[in-house]
Amino acid sequence: MYIFPAIDVLDGKAVRLYQGDYNQVTVYNDDVVAQAEQWVTQCAKWLHMVDLDGARSGEPVNIDAIAHVAATFPDLRIQVGGGIRTLETAQRLLDAGVARVILGTALVNNKDLVREMIESFGSERLVAGIDARDGLVAIEGWREGSGVPASELAAELRDLGLRHLVFTDIARDGAQTGIHAQAYETVAETAGFPVIVSGGVTTLDDIVAARKLGPNVVEGVIVGRALYENNFTLTEATAVLGESG
Repeated sequence: MYIFPAIDVLDGKAVRLYQGDYNQVTVYNDDVVAQAEQWVTQCAKWLHMVDLDGARSGEPVNIDAIAHVAATFPDLRIQVGGGIRTLETAQRLLDAGVARVILGTALVNNKDLVREMIESFGSERLVAGIDARDGLVAIEGWREGSGVPASELAAELRDLGLRHLVFTDIARDGAQTGIHAQAYETVAETAGFPVIVSGGVTTLDDIVAARKLGPNVVEGVIVGRALYENNFTLTEATAVLGESG
């Protein structure tokens, strides 16, 4: 299990949104490389980055900033989401040193593209991103509902050939309300492989709750606002989770 400190990039800055609302933005650092360095100094092994501009526009916007982070910290494994809707975009990110790319909207709108990416890059370089609001998948940077039940999409992932999944509870994202542990247990069982917890992490108790679900349910935990607001440190979270693998 790993802690994934999060850096959401909007207009080239490290920010957090409240429940995916672009009108409720908190800027935490004007320099994403400096923000990444803060996590690296606390021994981060993974970094979760989202190109919020790309998620909103459907095209990559902050690849240069992400590539700069990857080049500055070559030992840091980075997974990136936001606006990855073509083979070429995924290739650019992987060529820039990103370890894995996250597919969200494409899972709903273009499964042929997902299969093509798996064939081109392999399942270990790809992550499914399911963002759920009221049990339904949200797409296009969380701004549109798909009408697709999250459980239905999760059940399709193994057949598609995917083996990694970030599951985000949008209502809890950035809200610091705690995680819904049972939801991740259900999604992991449906998908057939462990999930990465995203949304609602508030205290170290949430990290403990994720750890107790076990490695068959949880691959790792993404932590954003709780770190930025100094609820706890990355070092403390890492110690609680007991990073391995």
